[in-house]
Amino acid sequence: MSKVCILNVVGLTPGLLPHAPRLTQVGAARRWTSPVPAVTATSQATMYTGLPPRDHGIVGNGWLYRDTQEVRFWQQSRRLIQGELFYERYETAKMFWWFNQATNARYGATPKPHYGCDGSKAFDVLDWTTCDLTGKLGPFPFFAFWGPGAGIASSNWIADATAIVMREKQPQLTLCYLPHLDYDFQRLDHQDPARVAEVDAAAGRVIDAANEIDAKVVVVSEYGLTRVNRPVHLNRVLRQNGFLRTRMGPFGEALLVPECEAVAVADHQVAHVYVRNPQNIDTVAKLLRDVPGVAAVVPPGELQLDHPRSGELIVLADSDAWFTYYYWNDDRDAPDFARTVDIHRKPGYDPCELFMTSRARAAARLLQKKIGMRYKMDVIPLDATLVRGSHGLLANNPNDGPLVIGPGEPPADMTGFPAYVDSLL
Repeated sequence: MSKVCILNVVGLTPGLLPHAPRLTQVGAARRWTSPVPAVTATSQATMYTGLPPRDHGIVGNGWLYRDTQEVRFWQQSRRLIQGELFYERYETAKMFWWFNQATNARYGATPKPHYGCDGSKAFDVLDWTTCDLTGKLGPFPFFAFWGPGAGIASSNWIADATAIVMREKQPQLTLCYLPHLDYDFQRLDHQDPARVAEVDAAAGRVIDAANEIDAKVVVVSEYGLTRVNRPVHLNRVLRQNGFLRTRMGPFGEALLVPECEAVAVADHQVAHVYVRNPQNIDTVAKLLRDVPGVAAVVPPGELQLDHPRSGELIVLADSDAWFTYYYWNDDRDAPDFARTVDIHRKPGYDPCELFMTSRARAAARLLQKKIGMRYKMDVIPLDATLVRGSHGLLANNPNDGPLVIGPGEPPADMTGFPAYVDSLL
């Protein structure tokens, strides 16, 4: 029986590959085309199914749920994807790839904190590999997976866990997700080759395990990151023109999504804009086209995003700009969650969660936690100009876009990925 290991090295591009000798040894790289938005959830759903977003329904990392009028990001249920997933045809170990709950993967692990009734949170993973991964490797370094402390420790843990599962279970198909390049490439002006070398070393340990069980190795990336220097606040523009509704309360200003005539769900360099009254669509489109940093405002069908989950309009940023979710006009009115790492509560993606206002403040908050006091880790800045890298658009230069490496003839488009993996298996 043939075996395949797919390494998802987030942010890896042809231009960065010379700094990754272990990954380079896998084979020749081919540039390939992602969907728009070029973001994690949408790209992975396209790779899983071979379908465009209009068919698989994953129109971004998050969207407005029209029935509940809630904006929700980073949902993990496999059942959100409409269509057949290629890995479900095989005995699969799914290690930290997205949509990893309610999955049919025989083995796997994924982040899953415990939540207390008092609002407390204890970090952990779901592990159904029967390999006792935390017993062998220690607790998953959750603070290194996302937030100001995000770094190589989380990718190292995932790589080592994947190697253990491959050696002990020898699955027919292994999916391994290594997010390391996503962090500093959003924080820094330059793409440091040292970060590429770090994730290459982690990937090398997975490749060694794949070689031991005679598994073919395929390397993919979802997107390349581009330098940005202009945050664009679409919701503030909508608010200033009477389309957005908010409510001041004891925890800051809340966004009243059900009462908004138009609201932007920002996701890196792409935003879905939901317009309640169809008669306002043209007015909102014209308003947003005139915003500095906006490259285009288009109907979703132009980008194969014409799915009920999509907004009435899709807004694309200039290549050096990105979209915030911010809707308040004065930082003194910002909701309390804005200054915390809170990926599920924020009505949009927030890369400022990769930064920290004060290490001393963070230490004091941790002390409050340890002695049992109520606390909030309010150490995230509200200065969107700190962000230096983003993604979501198709790369202007293919050398800066995503890639695929593997035996034979890898596809030139992510929609061809299921058929390609089937051919290897």
